[in-house]
Amino acid sequence: MNSQLFNRRDLIAYFIVAAIGASLQLVVGTLLQEWFQVTYEQALLAGYVAAFFIGFYLTKLFAFNAKNSAKTRREIAKFTLVSVLSCIITVYGSSLLYTFSVETFQSIIVKIPSSVKEVNVNKLVAHTSGMGLSFISNYILHKQFTFRNTGFYDKLKRLLNL
Repeated sequence: MNSQLFNRRDLIAYFIVAAIGASLQLVVGTLLQEWFQVTYEQALLAGYVAAFFIGFYLTKLFAFNAKNSAKTRREIAKFTLVSVLSCIITVYGSSLLYTFSVETFQSIIVKIPSSVKEVNVNKLVAHTSGMGLSFISNYILHKQFTFRNTGFYDKLKRLLNL
């Protein structure tokens, strides 16, 4: 693999942007399951779709060359293709991990201290693991095919004053 693929500065910058999307996925998925009668997979998909739009906006803000509309269209297509693969990994990977954990072990529910909120640890770990696998795939594909020579990391560095 390319030695520049996993350079620390790029990985940290990409992680910050991805963490925003992952946080949104967790919040949306959790609220949907609590407030509405949706399945675990439906909640994962809805959370991913919501995070997709935020991720696209942040990527467009920092990575796409808005002055070159032809390049922007190409970048949108690449972003969408990478995101579809990432969505499949997140939704179905998390779902498979959750099913495996419940069938192999047991469902673990923990009540947050001084609260009425209960957390399904199996779902949380499966979702976080699925997002982690998706992050790795997303990072490699975006680094290799989308963010190369776009100034993404320099713009993010200036924004974060690193």
